[in-house]
Amino acid sequence: MANTIEIAPATPVNQEEWDDFVLSHPNASPYHLFAWGNAVTQAYGHKIYYLMAKQDGRLVGILPLVHLKLACFVNELIALPFCDVGYCLSADSNVEQQLLTGAQRLSKQLKISNIQLRGQLLYNDINSLPSFTQLESKKSRMLLYLPESSDALLKGFKPKLRSQVRKAEKNGVYFRWAGKDGIDSFYSIFCNNMRDLGSPVHSRKLFAAVMDQFGEKARIGLAEYEGKCISAGLILSTKEQTSIPWASSLRKYNHLASNMLLYWNCLKYAVDSGKKLFDFGRSTENEGTFHFKSQWGAEPVPLVWYSSRPNCTQRSTTKMQIKLFQQESAAKIWKILPVPIANCVGPQLRKYINL
Repeated sequence: MANTIEIAPATPVNQEEWDDFVLSHPNASPYHLFAWGNAVTQAYGHKIYYLMAKQDGRLVGILPLVHLKLACFVNELIALPFCDVGYCLSADSNVEQQLLTGAQRLSKQLKISNIQLRGQLLYNDINSLPSFTQLESKKSRMLLYLPESSDALLKGFKPKLRSQVRKAEKNGVYFRWAGKDGIDSFYSIFCNNMRDLGSPVHSRKLFAAVMDQFGEKARIGLAEYEGKCISAGLILSTKEQTSIPWASSLRKYNHLASNMLLYWNCLKYAVDSGKKLFDFGRSTENEGTFHFKSQWGAEPVPLVWYSSRPNCTQRSTTKMQIKLFQQESAAKIWKILPVPIANCVGPQLRKYINL
């Protein structure tokens, strides 16, 4: 008879054990590390409920959950917010099911209206989990499997792509790596870019918390021109992969190709550090970011998300149209806000938007 699997919440005391499990799991992302939940709590005050599955005292599975709650408007457990993935990491299907059952028990205790899981279930089919429904999505995760050396990676690019990287250097763009000292340069560009896209910006506190919690597993890349930072990106890493959740460039300098130099150096770092996978983040097929990431060789992997909310995909066409209209209207208004106002109001809204 198999020994009982025990599901229990993790505490700060379990962080090293948790991270060791994550770093040893082939399907883990940087977001699965304890640091992500710690950063979200540090910056936004959201509570984390990180579930551990143990068998004979040995950790055999994890499910990181973050509670987003705002009065009667938001009340969800998300695995994980502000990123693309956060699925269970487990040893087998039984452990995975036990973790999901544990999440459902927790949601009842906290009177949560919805649990959202981000990422393909590794062992169970959605039909075996009647409490969850797969969400409709046109988004894909753009992934690039890396060769053994940056020279091999560069040689594999099309001539036009290589010339774009060289173009930035010829134009006098200089790249450098930074740690916490790069937050202000990064955030200044990021704020402007998000305002132009019509989207509320994350608080600077989140990026400071990410850099603080991830330590050496986080780096900020800066592309500078004439002493001014014009492109910046923040990367996170595990032993196996590097992800770039945030990157931005000042549009007025697009002709200098600084973004190409930024991404090349992020890729080069990943390869030279022995990573096997580079995660460019999510995109919608045939949109601009999709083509940008595809030129580097990234392949789309459909993002599969699940929700425990009943009939979550059965909303009427009218409601969906109203919601879309509201989003488009809000985006148009946001784009014309002065940057200081957008940067002041944005973080207060953004911390409750789980995307």
